[in-house]
Amino acid sequence: MGFDLGAVRTQFPERRIEWHAVIGSTMIEASRLATSGAPSGTVVGAEEQTAGQGRHGRTWHSEPGSGLYFSVILRHQFTPATLPVITLALGLAVSDAILQATDLVCDLRWPNDVLFETGKCAGILTQLEGSAIIAGIGINVNHSQFPVELGGIATSLRMASGRVHSRERLLLELLPSIDRYCALLETDGREPILEMFARASSYVSGRRVCVDQADTTLLGTTLVGTTAGLNDSGFLILRGDDGGNHLIIAGGVRSCS
Repeated sequence: MGFDLGAVRTQFPERRIEWHAVIGSTMIEASRLATSGAPSGTVVGAEEQTAGQGRHGRTWHSEPGSGLYFSVILRHQFTPATLPVITLALGLAVSDAILQATDLVCDLRWPNDVLFETGKCAGILTQLEGSAIIAGIGINVNHSQFPVELGGIATSLRMASGRVHSRERLLLELLPSIDRYCALLETDGREPILEMFARASSYVSGRRVCVDQADTTLLGTTLVGTTAGLNDSGFLILRGDDGGNHLIIAGGVRSCS
């Protein structure tokens, strides 16, 4: 079923919303619009992405008409110290919107994954574009299956609940949720976001994880240990099996025994 853009625009008459049948990447188009001066809150969405972006150059599987794939331009007065926490704030926003739209309670895996049980149902990617932040969000909504290589890794809201969900309803919940969490970060700083993320995530403390290092100098290195909370900047603390404490600034976190 096609996306009812008119219904969404009716609810947000002052927000610029662009929607494409097919696009390479909504983030690339949103970055272009941000460079040309598009206002905060501008949304670029698509029914299908042919070059959807994930973290560390990975691709995002974008089944046509099944997911919610969009990027939003954010122009807030964030301090440099709050920048690492924006992705965490967006994770909270996505989790809250999914709960409101579907009644599904999701888990958050530091720093940018939204999970239902063990499967990833949404991902977030942020990048700076001049004075703006481009937030790319991909949610697996009505997918009934995934490619073999994603088996056991990805899930969708439909697969989790056994029913089809309205992508329009989800976006109507999500845009105000993003606004709320960004406003909180802007006015109150990092602490409330860090506290809420720690409560919402089973990965922040006491979880046995493997961390695939993202730093090019450490590629191929995997740290194993138990998570021990977030530091004041929003980075993950890992008590390693090697006896050391590690501050995880970037990398792929996954459960391990």
